Amino acid sequence: MSLISVKDSPGKGRGVFAQKYFKKGEIIETCPVLVFPAEEVEAFEFTRLYDYYFAWGADSKEAAIALGYGSLYNHSYTPNARYQKDFNNNLLKYICIRDIPKEEEITINYNCDPEDKTPVWFDVEFDVKSRNNPEIC
Repeated sequence: MSLISVKDSPGKGRGVFAQKYFKKGEIIETCPVLVFPAEEVEAFEFTRLYDYYFAWGADSKEAAIALGYGSLYNHSYTPNARYQKDFNNNLLKYICIRDIPKEEEITINYNCDPEDKTPVWFDVEFDVKSRNNPEIC
């Protein structure tokens, strides 16, 4: 049985959904990433990859595309998960920041810090609910 699945997410396109009950602190998925050098990042702007890459490296000048479901998690200002970058092993880990019931969409804050309300590059309906969680990626 798969622990997560990809389904339609109303108003967001595709999203990642829990297929089991996840507990706070549990790893949802560990994804290998493909890393692209800084000189290739500008080209992403002209492709569909622009909305799916992560800033990568100590200086955030490289780019990474997550394999598995890693590039399909939707953004939320009140996420139920966070991501953690592992530069040494070229991995992204998705970790629960609260319990997630089966069938709930798993969301992350694209700003890395689950509490960061900085506007992202696309229009988002701002959710004023807040969760007090000091963990960051």
